[in-house]
Amino acid sequence: MSEPAYKICSGAAMQEATGRARFEGSADDVRCGFIHLSARRQVAGTLIKYFAGQRDLVLLAVDLVRLGASLRWEASRVGKLCAHLYGPLNLDHGISVEALLLEEDGSHRLPAGVAP
Repeated sequence: MSEPAYKICSGAAMQEATGRARFEGSADDVRCGFIHLSARRQVAGTLIKYFAGQRDLVLLAVDLVRLGASLRWEASRVGKLCAHLYGPLNLDHGISVEALLLEEDGSHRLPAGVAP
């Protein structure tokens, strides 16, 4: 099995997705036309750049193998490859969901195995 990718979203969005058994994407995902996922090495940077200081976040680990052809690795604006999912994220493709706790300094505590 390959290394998982990760989706960061609000706890409320994950709760809503759980009711439908799939995540349709954040407002940013919908605007871009795909769901943004992060490789393990990208999670910390994604949190700093897009989610700094935000509470009530969760980290969903996703089994990339199960995503099939709807997953594409595409170059970002700075040339790094990023995982983009074209279509909804079925939650049965998830491996785990963990809360991202906010530290006193405003950074998020990453789960073991995801920390850089």
